Amino acid sequence: MIQSMTGYARYEQKADWGTAVWEIRSVNQRYLETYFRLPETFRSLENSLREQFRKKLQRGKVECKLSLQVDEAQQSALSINEDLAKSVIASAKWVSQHSAAGQLNPIDVLKWPGVVAAQDQDMDELQKDVLAALEKTTNDFIENRKSEGAAIDKMLQERLDGVTKQVAFVRERMPEVMVWQRERLLTRFEEAKVELEPQRVEQEMVMLAQKTDVAEELDRLDAHVEEARKILKKGGPCGRRLDFMMQEFNREANTLASKSINSDITAAAVELKVLIEQMREQIQNLE
Repeated sequence: MIQSMTGYARYEQKADWGTAVWEIRSVNQRYLETYFRLPETFRSLENSLREQFRKKLQRGKVECKLSLQVDEAQQSALSINEDLAKSVIASAKWVSQHSAAGQLNPIDVLKWPGVVAAQDQDMDELQKDVLAALEKTTNDFIENRKSEGAAIDKMLQERLDGVTKQVAFVRERMPEVMVWQRERLLTRFEEAKVELEPQRVEQEMVMLAQKTDVAEELDRLDAHVEEARKILKKGGPCGRRLDFMMQEFNREANTLASKSINSDITAAAVELKVLIEQMREQIQNLE
């Protein structure tokens, strides 16, 4: 199954310690780029989280955000780093003795980084719950990208059907176009009062047929449609390959238009280019 590069997922995890909310969103990007907005206590996990995303995603600009609200009433006893606290107090007293600073506030000491910390065991449990919530969020996110991919797949299949229809129309009309062109050529000769031998007329028609022969272009378009369907059926990251296929489609449609000698064939070539452009725009969203 193919995936879109755009997606969104949100998951809220509630536990005794509080609430964690994960949000993941992504947009188109040539390569995979991941950005994380994490609380300070989870910054150390950023590299491992980035590696996990690389294993599951190939392309897209992915933003991952964690909002954490800890229930203070459920927190366990705080652990105080007594040595660090004593050092902070001593330094603060020294500053007070050598300046006009006010008295030391105990709360300011507790706010000093590293003086107070939750017990390691509680943090381990919190981290475990938060990572489990991320796993669920990531699964929902990937499912959302697959759902978007399925919608794009359906649209591409419809446009490929349209290409096949136009190719069949041109192939069916070409014999009539050649008859029309022969009659047109003879009419012009008559109007110009030019008498040509039947053999010369046939030579002119053969030369014209060679210049306007589009059988090769039609065959290639059919082959490109078949190859594009195979790529879609195989699934996985296929955006770049399909984008290359659109270039090949465009090349044949342009050649068909340049060889056209009839308004119906020209209209078919224009419709082909419209269908190809519609596919190309959607393929830009694929992983």
